[in-house]
Amino acid sequence: MDLLHIQLAALQHQLSFVATEPIDWKFYAQACSWAMTLFESYLLLRQYPLYSKTAPPPALAAHFDETTFRNSQLYGKDKAQFSLVAGLLKQAVDSAMLQYGLYAWAWGVSGRLMGRFGYGTEYEITQSLAFAGILFMVSSAVSIPLSVYQTFVLEEKHGFNKTSPSLFVTDLVKNWVLTSVIGGPFLAVFLYVFKWAGDRFVLWLMAFLLAFQIIMVVLYPTVIQPLFNKLSPLPDGDLRSRTEALARKLKFPLTHLYEIDGSKRSSHSNAYFFGLPWSKHIVIFDTLIKESKPDEVEAVLAHELGHWYHMHPTKLLCISQLHIFSILALFPAFLHAPQFVRAFDFPMTVAAHPPTMVAFFMFLMILTPIEAFIGIMLNIVSRRFEWEADRFAFELEDRLGVSEMHDMGDRLGRALITLHVKNLSTVWVDWLYSAYHHSHPTLVERLKALEGFKTKRASEEKKEQ
Repeated sequence: MDLLHIQLAALQHQLSFVATEPIDWKFYAQACSWAMTLFESYLLLRQYPLYSKTAPPPALAAHFDETTFRNSQLYGKDKAQFSLVAGLLKQAVDSAMLQYGLYAWAWGVSGRLMGRFGYGTEYEITQSLAFAGILFMVSSAVSIPLSVYQTFVLEEKHGFNKTSPSLFVTDLVKNWVLTSVIGGPFLAVFLYVFKWAGDRFVLWLMAFLLAFQIIMVVLYPTVIQPLFNKLSPLPDGDLRSRTEALARKLKFPLTHLYEIDGSKRSSHSNAYFFGLPWSKHIVIFDTLIKESKPDEVEAVLAHELGHWYHMHPTKLLCISQLHIFSILALFPAFLHAPQFVRAFDFPMTVAAHPPTMVAFFMFLMILTPIEAFIGIMLNIVSRRFEWEADRFAFELEDRLGVSEMHDMGDRLGRALITLHVKNLSTVWVDWLYSAYHHSHPTLVERLKALEGFKTKRASEEKKEQ
């Protein structure tokens, strides 16, 4: 561990220019954020002409009737227009907040607010919580109207919205309460570890964040999810029998099998699993059950179990820990650089001893281009995992020796097509737009891969004869 701290200290020495060089960090943050927003707008403009195509890709021509494809194109076009406007609007607001010193103002307001309750500047964590609350309320002034439009105009127009105004408000209030009840203590402990561990905070913070992630794995399905959706045991029947049999054959530690009332808010479909290594739970949306046959839903679940078999969640967790370590390892150079915080309009009285919350918030701003690159890399990894999960489902007959699963690849292909048709998902996708935004391969790519698996199997069987 001492060797690690020596290496981290060497890294801080390399970053010492942060505290000495006259860098206009605010301009850098503005330039990076605008560059990323304009790049994302460019990607949308690359994608937009594809919504004018009048026929689906040849591989999907037999599965989309003219009306469904036209509706899919219109839905995609409307979503692209909304994303373009919303992205530029959010960026304009964020840029104005940064340019006119709103973050420094929020810190000052939080200090005066704490002063009214008899708390001075020595209560940095308490003031940081107030600071975060003020910024949350300011950002909500923009995000809530956009969310209202997206739910009650865009999704409503295309027949997906099932959320009533009262349910929307109820969900909003629940999210605010959860943010306060969970986010507040989390932030307080996060900042406390910074203060308590001193310059050796990196490993301690990583341990805390890992523990928090594990706790949330337990709390989310048992406490948080039931606040928004009803999880009911999947009724006895063909689908339950198939799922339990598949779990037994794969030795998947299935504890509970749920149906969730996703149709309460949307017509979109999904299925997923969660839980600790020794106790897993599968959740299937009622919309998926309604729109797909039991053998097709089984194929979707086989794909999800492929993620478990190949330990994809664990691998992603390890990658996320490496990502977090990299961020925390870079941060001390910025935490101990008064002129870095001063560049964002904070008074010298604050910048002389930068509050951890303020320095970290500003630090994340300048990581924008790096985080965008990391996002693309994570998409590449995620896509590879999706291929592996699809192949796992296709090869179940060989893995388990069960002849009834010889057509699992065909069933998965039909299920994916059904999901795309019912969700009016975009089927014409620009490659660069997809690389930046999509963690899953496109439908055409997945169907082509499944067909490739089938061709390879047929070739191998022919050689054996």
